[in-house]
Order: sequence, then C-alpha cells, then structure tokens
Amino acid sequence: MSDIILDDKILSSSAYSHLIAVPQAKIDIADWLFNLAEAEYQRCCPPDHISCGSTFTDDGTRMSINVEMIGQTLMIQHYVAETATAHLCRMISTSDAFTPNGRTRVQIIWTLSVKPVDDTHCEYTNSVIAHPTAAFMDFIAAQNISFEQAAAARQRDGGKHNRRETPLYAESIARRALAPQRALLNQIRWLSRDLQSPRASV
Repeated sequence: MSDIILDDKILSSSAYSHLIAVPQAKIDIADWLFNLAEAEYQRCCPPDHISCGSTFTDDGTRMSINVEMIGQTLMIQHYVAETATAHLCRMISTSDAFTPNGRTRVQIIWTLSVKPVDDTHCEYTNSVIAHPTAAFMDFIAAQNISFEQAAAARQRDGGKHNRRETPLYAESIARRALAPQRALLNQIRWLSRDLQSPRASV
C-alpha cells in the first residue's frame, strides 16, 4: 500500500525516560527488540499490549510487528528498522489504526535509546512521534473532526500509553541484559550445592 506521509504535521509526540541499574555496555536494545517474547511484550503495558513478532521486509531489513491499543484505537504497527544497534533503534511504521469510527493509517516513528549515567547505571528513553497520512486527513474530514481535535486526542492517549510502557520496557531490557549473568550465578549455586552435599558411599 502506498501512503502519502505528511511529515510537516505532528499528530502526537512524547518521550519518557527511566533509570536502570545496568551499565550501558551490557545493554543491547536490538537484541531485546527482535527477540521479544509475546508474553514479555504483554507485561510491558497491560492490558494495552496484545501481541508482537519479528519479521523482515522483502529486502531483508529487520521488522517488529506490534499489536496494541492506544486509547480506543487498535494499532497494528509495522516497524521497519532504520537504525538497529545495541544503544539505539529507530523504527518507522506506517500503521493501521482501527478506530471506533473506522480504519485509517498513520506513520509512527519509535526511537529506543540508552545513554550512560555512571559505571553501573544508564538511562533508557522511549520516544514516539506520529504523523498523519493524506488518507488520515480525509478520514477525519469525513467525520467533521479537525486536525487539532484529532491531534489532541492522540497526544492524550499516546502520551499516557508511552508514560506507562517506558519504565516497563526499560526494566525488561535490563532483565535481558542481566540474564547471562544470572544464569551463570545459578550454575555456580547449583555446582556449589552439589559439592557441599554428602555423597553416597559406593
């Protein structure tokens, strides 16, 4: 589907940050994003987050598919990776929006980033910007809704959603970063327990 993106118009824009107790060097956002389990995605903004998955464009670019509710609108996000690195992912989607008044399309730019705070902490930032498509402008005009009214509603609902999911995303990223370390510690504990336990005589 070919869409005309009106990038000179901002439907909504929000960015929230959350401090996590993991050094930046251990964080890999791209690894987390493209290996995110559905249940973990759902835990990152219940009950709004419904499902997720990873795939590729025809030319092999990584994609993240997210299904979520933003206010009363069901969003099917088709995020294509413009940048996908350990400390920065910039994902762009021309998203399907199923509203109570019908279906339309908007562009969403989702930026996930971390920056160091000190040797043991970093700050995660979750930024979401929405631009209307030409089809979206026709859609709201047919309902006698002004762009200002539509933008105010999207800013309210999108901002609330982002504020809720940001700390949960951050802590999920932190858990994945610490998973190998925790697995190693568990192996050490089990080995220590085996060495300390009395062995049956032969």
